[in-house]
Amino acid sequence: MTSPAGPPPTGGGDEPQRIKLLAVTACPTGIAHTYMAAEKLAQAAAGLGIEMKVETQGSIGAENILDDNDVRSADGVIVAADKDVDLSRFAGKRVLTVGVAEGIHHPERLIERVRSAPVHSPGGAATGPASGNGGGKERGTVYKALMNGVSYMIPFVVVGGLLIAVSLALGGHATAKGYVIPDGTFWAHVNAIGGIGFQLMIPILSGYIAYAIADRPALVPGMIGGWIANTGALYDSKAGAGFIGAIVTGFLAGYLVLWIKKVRVPKFVQPIMPIIVIPIVATTALGLFFVYVIGKPISWVFEHLTSWLGGMTGSSAVLLGAILGLMIAFDMGGPVNKTAFLFGAGLIASGNQTVMGMCAAAIPVMPLGQGLATLIRRRLYTEQERETGLAALFMGCFGISEGAIPFAAARPAQVVPANMLGGAVAGAVAGLAGVKDAVPHGGPVVAVLGAVSGVPMFFVAVVIGAAVTALTTVALVDLAERGRRAEPEPAGTGAVVPGQVRREPVAVVAAPVVAVAHGASAEGVAGTAEGSGEVPEVLSGYLTGRTVQVGLAADGKGAAIREMAELLSRSGRVADVEELVAVALRREEQGTTGLGEEIAIPHAKTDAVTAPVVGFARSAHGVEWGSLDGTKARLVFMIAVPEAAAGDEHLRILALLSRKLMDPGFRERLLAAEEERAVLDVLGEVG
Repeated sequence: MTSPAGPPPTGGGDEPQRIKLLAVTACPTGIAHTYMAAEKLAQAAAGLGIEMKVETQGSIGAENILDDNDVRSADGVIVAADKDVDLSRFAGKRVLTVGVAEGIHHPERLIERVRSAPVHSPGGAATGPASGNGGGKERGTVYKALMNGVSYMIPFVVVGGLLIAVSLALGGHATAKGYVIPDGTFWAHVNAIGGIGFQLMIPILSGYIAYAIADRPALVPGMIGGWIANTGALYDSKAGAGFIGAIVTGFLAGYLVLWIKKVRVPKFVQPIMPIIVIPIVATTALGLFFVYVIGKPISWVFEHLTSWLGGMTGSSAVLLGAILGLMIAFDMGGPVNKTAFLFGAGLIASGNQTVMGMCAAAIPVMPLGQGLATLIRRRLYTEQERETGLAALFMGCFGISEGAIPFAAARPAQVVPANMLGGAVAGAVAGLAGVKDAVPHGGPVVAVLGAVSGVPMFFVAVVIGAAVTALTTVALVDLAERGRRAEPEPAGTGAVVPGQVRREPVAVVAAPVVAVAHGASAEGVAGTAEGSGEVPEVLSGYLTGRTVQVGLAADGKGAAIREMAELLSRSGRVADVEELVAVALRREEQGTTGLGEEIAIPHAKTDAVTAPVVGFARSAHGVEWGSLDGTKARLVFMIAVPEAAAGDEHLRILALLSRKLMDPGFRERLLAAEEERAVLDVLGEVG
């Protein structure tokens, strides 16, 4: 339990009791801003004679974690974050929530405000920055909740889909009932494990959407609601509502719990509200509402779609194929998808295999198309999404359309139309070519194992459909990303777009080599650094003298990035300077890397470099970088790593560097260093 909040203690003895505050800092990428805000808050507290402990939630995980003893003795908590932070542990304490930029630029103001902040109630929701606090441009609760559910669902989709695909490939064989794996075999057990993953992914999506909206009390109703949505037998439907139903139940559960929290109850009931009353009431209400109100229309849709399709068997094969492809691609396992699939499967027994051929060609289009899109325009996707894209490609080959669900759930407005267009094209081509499928399954695997007649045209249909989906997705996502930029900014700077899954590639460094630039020729500096005796160890030994240069001549961001790329090329680790520059500038379009305090850290992840390389440059007059505080960048660090680089050492370096750069004295010494060896000596303080 935590002690109730009250005014800061003044003490009753001769010496007043010292105020103790806590803080949590976090930004979407979990790199520089997280640690800069932490350092600024700690410095401000020390200057005011206030004890403060700061927890950072960065990409390498939470550090300096606040424990129960810290919370119990705290007089207030500052949460400076641009992503969801669990506040349940701070129940009964004064909690001030703002954006991470506030922690960097106004730490003293936050320390003053937290003393009169509202008390966080038990069971209160996780939160990001409060509106109007100047914490940067923020997407709404709906988007953040949706992305929270998607991020937790992705591992279940990948694990379940890959296990099912492998078990079908190695242990299954085609029959009139589909691909069958003999009971009791090793591969049957692998398939069953994968099936559990698929069973869980829908409740997980629903549950963590609800959790992001209303915290832990919403997790149970969200998950159970998702399970109900995916279990059509509960509401007399042959197919569950799939991921669309899970999104609906997730939001219903979250907002229902928020509403219940507002109900005033007797004091003795309050302790059991979040763990007993709210979950039971919300789960029961949501479950019955879905079964009796939402489920019935779903069942009605299923039945009438089946009847409607039954009257179309004599229609044009191209039109029927396009319609079936649209339906297959719409909800990937929901009632519309299942209607088309079961319609095609049911006609196999009557000797009509062409309808299943249309369905079989459309089934793999969604995962193949979405996976292909992540390869075509990698910069539009996060590292996790690119990895999910590779898994989707594999699942698509085995006719597992669910591999595209994470993409559809994250960006329904862009992905679902692209999926439907590609599915319609694939179904129409298969219908036109008279492709037949003898088993109720889809994807290239059915052709490889001999269940398809007209194999060449089957693959033509699949390839064309997947290409249409990929290209349409890329176009729509790119258009949406451009539309999200709040306003054009000079020198290629874009608006910061926070959020858990913002499309912001983060540089990953395995073993960086740091180039320090600051005025003389590279040749002269290399000779000085390497020929002047022992060079101080900088950034755990990641700094060498090979690319040292004195003075940054560029006066614009684009020119500065180009100059840094050319400097880094002297390390022998840059294979294509132009591509490195292009990738770094595209990264700037997604959000400025100017951190304020005259600091910028541009970065790029590209195979234009053969090995990780990091650069530092100093500008005498400063470069306009669109920094949060409006200052020009005089201290510029640049990181470039190959796509294949892995590990989290770079995050630790950035954490060390960000914290050190918050020391005004360190920045002054770095700016005052007159020659390259002096720069190396100053940077050696980082560790």
